[in-house]
Amino acid sequence: MGFEQLASLKDELAKQAAAKKEAQKQKRESENIKKPQVDPVLRTIGLLQKHFPLAFPKKPLPKVPLKIGIHKDLLEHAKALGLTPNDIRAAMKKWVKGKRYSECMIEGAARIDLQGKEAGFVSKDEAVQGNKTTEDQLAHV
Repeated sequence: MGFEQLASLKDELAKQAAAKKEAQKQKRESENIKKPQVDPVLRTIGLLQKHFPLAFPKKPLPKVPLKIGIHKDLLEHAKALGLTPNDIRAAMKKWVKGKRYSECMIEGAARIDLQGKEAGFVSKDEAVQGNKTTEDQLAHV
């Protein structure tokens, strides 16, 4: 085999390697496009459900009335969970809005803390306010 043949073989191998590298790059890019982006608020709620399942039950279980000021308790755990105060604020805002939470706001229902222990009760005004929120949301659907 002469030098000319080796040079052309080297060029051919370099072209094949470049084509293979380009194909791998395109494959990675298409995989990135296919991956759905998870809403950071939903990711935070998932973390809360994992660490505090009694306070943040997963569907189909009903939600439970949370202790007033529970966000302060969550802030104490924020660093350990890798969350910021804004993460917790956004997750709590989303958690307490909606039909499932409004339905649990019944006068006299026990409010619970992060460990699932009783921490007060839902007042009549809170129950009415919770039901009104649900009615308002349904009116706009």
